[in-house]
Amino acid sequence: MAESILFNVAASLVTKLGSPAITEFQLFWGVHDELDKLKHTILAMEAVLLDAEDQQSNSHAVKNWISRVKDAFYEVHDLIDEFTYETLRHQVMGKGKRGVKERSHSPRAMQYIIGFRRVK
Repeated sequence: MAESILFNVAASLVTKLGSPAITEFQLFWGVHDELDKLKHTILAMEAVLLDAEDQQSNSHAVKNWISRVKDAFYEVHDLIDEFTYETLRHQVMGKGKRGVKERSHSPRAMQYIIGFRRVK
């Protein structure tokens, strides 16, 4: 049962590695090759995980391997979440800075701010 969950975690990682935020992260930090290799490695491991599920009851080594893979997958999952967060934060901060700059140079925005200050 746990290995089915592990297989689903692997599939989730592959999906996350293909997300737009991770794609932007790859471009921004220049780590496309490394994350692409990780994606292909996880895809290859999915088939092995299905076989290991059947064999784990007969082998302590397989059970131990599955446990280590599970820990590694959860660490990768957390790392991808951090990459996604940082990419989205960078996008928002960049848009926010541009937005403030555009508003501060816009005559209409200045009129609005001046008019707002007068009302107070």
